[in-house]
Amino acid sequence: MGLLDGRKALIFGVANDHSIAWGIARALHAEGAMLGFSSVESLVDRRVRPLAQSIGADFVEPCDVQDDAQIERVFERWREQHGTLDILVHALAYARREDLEGAFVDTSREGFAVALDVSAYSLVALTRHSLPLLSSKASILTLTYYGAEKVVANYNVMGVAKAALEASVRYLAADLGPRGVRVNAISAGPIRTLAASGVSGFKTMYGKFRDVAPLRRNIAIEDVGSAAVFLVSDLSAAITGEVMYVDAGFNVLGVPTDE
Repeated sequence: MGLLDGRKALIFGVANDHSIAWGIARALHAEGAMLGFSSVESLVDRRVRPLAQSIGADFVEPCDVQDDAQIERVFERWREQHGTLDILVHALAYARREDLEGAFVDTSREGFAVALDVSAYSLVALTRHSLPLLSSKASILTLTYYGAEKVVANYNVMGVAKAALEASVRYLAADLGPRGVRVNAISAGPIRTLAASGVSGFKTMYGKFRDVAPLRRNIAIEDVGSAAVFLVSDLSAAITGEVMYVDAGFNVLGVPTDE
């Protein structure tokens, strides 16, 4: 018996087999959840569908989360095929490459708007469109990063977007709590993903992380997957509106130094 037997989960944001979202997908699948996927159209047939098929998932739909009509279409197709939804995973973030290097003050108005729309507002949009399908004890999970709380070099506008995302988690948790629906976030340490590669200087930061994090190791997508199972299962039935750090303890440090 798995912790998620009989649960139905829809995951937005898998890009490839190195994605944090894929680590979550594998962990949910291992605990018995039935999965579906949605991602940007350019990745669906080339990368997402083969991964979905490898775990027996047949629901794979393209979606541009800046378009409410496309979001509505994905959830309508889910309703037609699966009826209700128990777990919604939001693993989406985007900022223009030029806004992830140099000075934050140089962020353009348009770049700021795009980053906030895709990385933060999309959680609100997905939640709103999913409401008619959510079961009475459904769980919504998103991904954030320490750059929402403290300044991380070159994270820039994405840090602001993640701060908005974390605030959205709290407000959504308050909105949906009376329905029994929980909303939480995982703040993972640096992981080599497609999204991370867009942040200038990421390789240097990743290389030094292991030397200063209390557990003296890097983070893997499997670590995030295990935490996700906890947050979407009945083990965390009284937890909502929270940010769980999966970062080998890095967030507890003041002035990190290596040995």
